[in-house]
Amino acid sequence: MENYKPIRAIISGGGTGGHIFPAVSIAKKLKEICPGTEILFVGAAGKMEMEKVPAEGFEIVGLPIVGMQRQLSLKNIINDLKVPFKVLSSLSKAKKLLKEFRPDVAIGVGGYASAPLLWEATAMKIPSLIQEQNGFAGLTNKILGKRVQSICVAYEGMERFFPKDRIVLSGNPIRQAVSTPSTPEQRAEAMDFYGLDPRKKHIFIVGGSLGSGTLNKAVRKWILDGCPGGEDIEIIWQCGKYYKAGTDEFMAEHPVSGIRHYDFISRMDLAYAAADLVVSRSGASTVSELCAMGKATIFVPSPNVAEDHQTHNAMALVRKDAAAIVRDADAPETLMKTAVELLGQEDKLEMFRRNIESMALRDAAAVIADEVYRITGRK
Repeated sequence: MENYKPIRAIISGGGTGGHIFPAVSIAKKLKEICPGTEILFVGAAGKMEMEKVPAEGFEIVGLPIVGMQRQLSLKNIINDLKVPFKVLSSLSKAKKLLKEFRPDVAIGVGGYASAPLLWEATAMKIPSLIQEQNGFAGLTNKILGKRVQSICVAYEGMERFFPKDRIVLSGNPIRQAVSTPSTPEQRAEAMDFYGLDPRKKHIFIVGGSLGSGTLNKAVRKWILDGCPGGEDIEIIWQCGKYYKAGTDEFMAEHPVSGIRHYDFISRMDLAYAAADLVVSRSGASTVSELCAMGKATIFVPSPNVAEDHQTHNAMALVRKDAAAIVRDADAPETLMKTAVELLGQEDKLEMFRRNIESMALRDAAAVIADEVYRITGRK
């Protein structure tokens, strides 16, 4: 774009796809706006961003940062004893990187590497921005929020955590393929792709790339109970690669013609298109995709995340009659019963679809990129 000048941007964070994908989306948008822009990623050595970011065509440098482990074990105690030294080493390396790369802006998307990089960047008076994906801010971002010029958030009410005058409601960057509701043609394609009967109702159960033990237990129990209420229901079940072997064995012993199970879903757009109802964890990126796709959803928040942020993400929708929620502890017993009952309530499904889509923020990467240019003064 002719009004924009090339900038040098350093983007830090990772650890999970929920951090990495928004970071890559922001980088791509900055390059789209001005191809001459130079971008350097900074991640945590040994974490998945060190593989995923180069695969997207960007350079990345790793910091030796690690986080505190909460479960008590000898391995975790040894890890935690090393944390202060790794923090100091990461701060030193971050400062050196900033001096060498000389960025116009530093962007933090969450994850271990964000903290030392943004801490040093703000100390050096480099214009800085953080993107908070969740409805409940983590400790690191709450501290950094007092030091940066702009805080891009995905949920309303975030002034509980950040200075109100620095907050921008941007949403979370999501994949282009899942950024708008499905068309009838896409639904028909999904029926063919997954071998489904278009006359039946369909549930898409997604537990993330590694899978969810809780969601898998719920489906297994329903199958063992004889699939009550499931006569006219078909299921796409993403069990996750960690659980794939056990699920293969279980399904061989208890075959059900209407259930398709996979370790990984490559065509999420078609899985969403097929679904009358989605059952899912409530990570930030997933929630944003479901809003954009306008999918009726039952959230089962993972209890194994910092500050229980998945529950906060889900409740932001539940409070607006945009989704249902089942507690992780209750899911093995009640989840599938709840899902089957909901499929029979078309008025409620339609209310969920309408309300969840009304919460979609589809231009997140563009809004964040615009904030980058505003705080750098390079527009």
